[in-house]
Amino acid sequence: MLVRDVIEAMEALCPPSLAEDWDAVGLVAGSPDWEAKRILLAVDPCEATVREAIGGEHDMLLTHHPLYLRGTSTVGAHTAKGAWVTDLIRAGVALYAAHTNADSWGTAQAMADLVGIDNARPLVPSDDDPSLGLGRIGKIQPKTLGELADRIGALLPKTPAGILVAGDESAVVETVAVSPGSGDSFLSLVSSVGADVYVTADLRHHPATDHLWAGGPALISPTHYASEWPLLPRLASALNRMLPGLVTDVSTIVTDAWVSRR
Repeated sequence: MLVRDVIEAMEALCPPSLAEDWDAVGLVAGSPDWEAKRILLAVDPCEATVREAIGGEHDMLLTHHPLYLRGTSTVGAHTAKGAWVTDLIRAGVALYAAHTNADSWGTAQAMADLVGIDNARPLVPSDDDPSLGLGRIGKIQPKTLGELADRIGALLPKTPAGILVAGDESAVVETVAVSPGSGDSFLSLVSSVGADVYVTADLRHHPATDHLWAGGPALISPTHYASEWPLLPRLASALNRMLPGLVTDVSTIVTDAWVSRR
């Protein structure tokens, strides 16, 4: 099995055409002709996951976040990211990123499944396929906001920063909207579609408080890493079905920037 076989499977699942215009997805380093018997899936391409891929004798590191989202003029080893690229290539480990195209396919659906949403539908359907798109919304078995927050906290990876909750924790919620990763751009949308609670990450103070003061749905905010991690096992399972014999490992290294002092 070759890197190109993994790429073909990935692009069948998460076509690059689903990526946002500003995004950078695809093969970042390595050759499509390299062998790929064992791959590591991770949220972030960083020193820790690069070391994990090399140390675990993986042939490919498949990450959700792109290494060079905002572009670069150098991959020289005098830079941190350039050093990672250099080390990966020296070890014969390819690097591939699937970002907003993977979001349209599975990131929000993975969170919807974890939360227990029935018949989840996209918040923002894709023009190519209305069953795909960004975010998800649907019904869960009614429970209090506090109970839902506890469930999410128990099922997501444990991070030092934990999760944030805004709203009456005794209020019963049933219609849940989710958008893993940075989701404050959908605050107006989730209000207009009748959500009782919105699960997303990276919420800033003023957009969040303005949303709540205007009567918007309650908020549950895990960290960015934790909210997107459920994509990885979902993606690994799909690749295993498509490529029998491929060994897929999912990184559990927490790559959030934040730590808690309490």
